[in-house]
Amino acid sequence: MKRPKIKVTVTKEDTGYSANTLVGSNFVGTEAATFEELKANFLEALNLTFEDKGVVYAIEEIKFEYDLESFFDFYKVINAKALSERIGMNQSLLAQYIKGIKKPSALQTKRILEGVQQIGRELMEVSFLL
Repeated sequence: MKRPKIKVTVTKEDTGYSANTLVGSNFVGTEAATFEELKANFLEALNLTFEDKGVVYAIEEIKFEYDLESFFDFYKVINAKALSERIGMNQSLLAQYIKGIKKPSALQTKRILEGVQQIGRELMEVSFLL
């Protein structure tokens, strides 16, 4: 059996996180209090789904996709105020997107994602004096 690519939607819930995907005709979903627990639960559920086919996935083979609220809840280290200044977005508007009060358009979501990815690229280039 050819191994399907796994793209998982992660959503922030009142009591933690949920994750789900559709692999062929198989729905795989789970929930957990923390993101680390969610990843472990999802991997277990996924591997149980394909156990009879002899397919075993590793966590590195799963791509987790977040809504904004989940992303900023998990990556608290990213300062929303600084990000809003960097991407030229009103801080209050970004905060409303992050809290789930307002839903950003695809263009706004892309703008936020590009800002986060730019920070990631810059961090990859950092080195410290030893």
